[in-house]
Formats: sequence, C-alpha cells, structure tokens
Amino acid sequence: MTFDAEHPDRPSSGESAASLIASLRRLDVSATFFVQGRWAEAYPRLAGQLAGDGHLIGSHSFYHARMPLFDRRGFRTDVQAAERAIIRFVGVDPRPWFRMPFGSGAESGMLVTRLRELGYRHVGWHASGLDWHRGRTGRGVEETVVSGATSHGDGAIVLLHTWPDATAAALPGIVSRLRAAGADLVRVDQLDADPDLSPLGEQRPAAFR
Repeated sequence: MTFDAEHPDRPSSGESAASLIASLRRLDVSATFFVQGRWAEAYPRLAGQLAGDGHLIGSHSFYHARMPLFDRRGFRTDVQAAERAIIRFVGVDPRPWFRMPFGSGAESGMLVTRLRELGYRHVGWHASGLDWHRGRTGRGVEETVVSGATSHGDGAIVLLHTWPDATAAALPGIVSRLRAAGADLVRVDQLDADPDLSPLGEQRPAAFR
C-alpha cells in the first residue's frame, strides 16, 4: 500500500489525510508514503506522524511538477529541496525511495540516472485506485484496488493518494478484502523480492501465496 502525500488537484474536505493516517493505525497497516516537500511544509503535524507510526517514507518531489520539464540543475534543485523539507518535517531521510509525479519520466534512462546520482530510485505501481478522478466513490476505489491487486498477485504495489475523500472511505474495505484474499500488507522495503520499478501493469505474477 503506497500513498502519495501531496496537495490536492481538486476540492476535498481537507480532513482525508488525517482520517486516513488514523485509519491505518487502527487497522495495524504499515504503508509507504511518498511525501511532496511542499505538503510536508504545509502540514508539519501530519507529516511528523508518518514515521512515528512505522510507515516508510519516500520523496514525491518538492513542487509536484513533471520531472522531464526540469533541466539538470532544476531537477537536482527540486529533488534536494524535497529532501530537506522531508528531513525537517517528517524527521527521516527519504532516500532511496522516490516516486516521480504522475509517473512522468519513469521510463527515461537519463532521469533514472539523475535520480540514482542523487541517491534515489523511482518506485512505480501495479494497481491504482484511480482516486484522483472527480466523482469517485469509496466503493469504486475499493473495487478498483482489490481487483487490480488480486489480479497482479505477489509483490503488487498499490497507488493511492492522501487527499481524496473517497480514499479514506475505501481504506477499511480494501484492507479487509485484501487480507481475506491472503495478502500481507507491507512497506515497499519489506517486499520479499526487490520492488518492481517498472510502469503499471507490465508484469503479472501469480496470485497471493
């Protein structure tokens, strides 16, 4: 279970991130959060709870811009600004985990090399709740995640976001149904195999053990 902690791109209640973090604690789920630097600055109290709750922390850039739009200097500036903000407000170094906003640039060997030079590796996903779409409901997000994760099977990395109200509503059902299907919900660094960094849906391993 991975969550991009970022500013919303459409209206939301503003309470979803706090509700989601609390729900993960109640459900005893350790997840991976890719934190946008500006989000950590804006919500220092929430950001500070993440590592203390046992979640793995990665970087989601500082400005949430599409990384191919930066030249080399701008790329480095953005990545390092996010790193400083996360260390200050979350309290941990996010290296080596990084998720490029929108997944944009993940297939670029040049950008992957730039990330590696800064101590990072991009983490993609295999299943997404599509929770950023307008009009999505908790039930819809739940069905999409469960279907995508169970179809992929072992090692499935699920993409969700902290800000949609539908995501917080969907979380209990997602956790219950995936556990019933035999899934162990772990952090990216706890996967049995090295995390698959390829784009969504590229591989289809066997179902959950």
